[in-house]
Amino acid sequence: MTRRRTIASPARVSGISLFRGCDSTVSMEPAEAGDGVRFEYGGHAARAEIQCLSLDAVHPAFAAMPARSTNLRLGEGAVVFTVEHLLAVAAALGVTDLVVRLDCAELPIGDGSGLLFLEAFDRAGLMELETDVRGFTLRDALRIGKPDGVRIEIEPAEKVLFEYHLDYGPGSLIPAQSARWDGSADNFRRDVAPARTYCLKHEAELMRSLGLFGRLTPRDMLVIGESGPIDNALRFDNEPARHKLLDLIGDLALIGRPFPLMTVRAYGSGHALNHEAARALAALLDGAMS
Repeated sequence: MTRRRTIASPARVSGISLFRGCDSTVSMEPAEAGDGVRFEYGGHAARAEIQCLSLDAVHPAFAAMPARSTNLRLGEGAVVFTVEHLLAVAAALGVTDLVVRLDCAELPIGDGSGLLFLEAFDRAGLMELETDVRGFTLRDALRIGKPDGVRIEIEPAEKVLFEYHLDYGPGSLIPAQSARWDGSADNFRRDVAPARTYCLKHEAELMRSLGLFGRLTPRDMLVIGESGPIDNALRFDNEPARHKLLDLIGDLALIGRPFPLMTVRAYGSGHALNHEAARALAALLDGAMS
C-alpha cells in the first residue's frame, strides 16, 4: 500500500502573480492525514476539490472568456486564483495533505513553470504519514468534448499515463506537438515541471492593452513571435504541449484524491474543459464507492 504524504517542514515561495500583478507569498505547512490539500486566505479555507472550483474570472478582462486559470472558492467572497501549477506538483510528488496559506488572492507565477513550487517541495522534504492512501478504481471510460474536436478521453488502464496533443492548425507559429507523463515523479520533474506558460506576441500585446502583464517582460514568460520566443529560448521543442500537460495534471488533481490507474488523452483542451473532465471523473469515482 502507498502511504499518504505531506511535507516534512514548512516552505515559503514569493513572487509576482501572473494576472493580478500582486506581490504574493505562499506558505506551505505539513498537514495531518486526511486533511487534503487545503488553501487558506482571508480567514477562509477549503480543500482543493472540484466542488470548490470558482468560476470567477482572475481579471475583469476575462469575464466573458473561458477559464484562463484554475481558481478555488474558499468562502463567501474569498477566491484564490491560479492554483494549477502547485496542484500539479503536489499530485506528481504524491503529496496528499498540505496546508497552503496565501497573503494575496493569486499565487506567484515564478517563471511560468512548475519549478517554483517543485523547488519549494524539495527544500521542505517529503514525509510519509501513518495512513494508507485509499485506492480508487476507474471502471468506465469517459469522454468530454466539443464539436470542433477538442476533447479529453479517459479510460481504465494498468498504470497512470497522461498525453496532451496540441494542434493550432496550418500556419500557426506553434507547430503541432504532443507530450506525455508516465505518472512518475522523476518523469514529471525532468520533462513536465520545467515547461513554461506561453502566449503569442499579439496576445501579449492585447493583454498589456487591457492592463495585464505590466510587471512582466518576455524574459519572465514565454512570448512567441514570428521568429520564435522573444528575448528567450525554448527549454524543449515541444514546450507548449508540455505546459498544457502540466495544467492538465493540476486541473485533474481537483478530483481530490490520488489519480486512479488510467490513461488520459487530451486534444487541445484548456482549463474549462479540464474542469469538466475533473468533475465527471470525480463523479465516476464517487459512484464506484457507493
